[in-house]
Amino acid sequence: MKIGIFFGSSTDNTTTATEFMKEYLEMNDHEVEMHNIADADVDKILEFDNIIIGCPTWHIGELQEDWDSVFLDYEKLDFNGKTAAFFGCGDQIGYPANFLDAIGMLADPFMKKGGKLIGRIPRDNYQFEGSRALDKDDKLMGLGLDYDNDDEQTCEDYMIEWLEDILDEFPG
Repeated sequence: MKIGIFFGSSTDNTTTATEFMKEYLEMNDHEVEMHNIADADVDKILEFDNIIIGCPTWHIGELQEDWDSVFLDYEKLDFNGKTAAFFGCGDQIGYPANFLDAIGMLADPFMKKGGKLIGRIPRDNYQFEGSRALDKDDKLMGLGLDYDNDDEQTCEDYMIEWLEDILDEFPG
């Protein structure tokens, strides 16, 4: 299976997560292309049917600057026939009112423009008050990683479990 991972990172937490995911997926016989959105044309996303998108929530509920700079073009893309899973880094203790907002900010236009969202997770392992990443069933629209309050092994365990789940949901 060929998977495109698109990410933005300011403090390298999202880069660390993306590199771990790429390595894990390749160890399990999947072809993975990793693209930092700062260096990639946003249209490149459309070259993949199976997509993973990573974006930290920055400041108080904002997109990371690289995603923010391409967002207007991103929300114009036609995602029909595309399947994507989203993940984000955030601080559930320091910013409990907008933990993982960036996931919601990117997932909403993806779904509105025809994309199939996979990789929803229960909010049970997190402690936060609110998020734009919550769907109507009170599930997160993607994986949350909190390198500020969880240790690296916990984040890796979350990623492995989530990756195994989304691999079952990706088509073909």
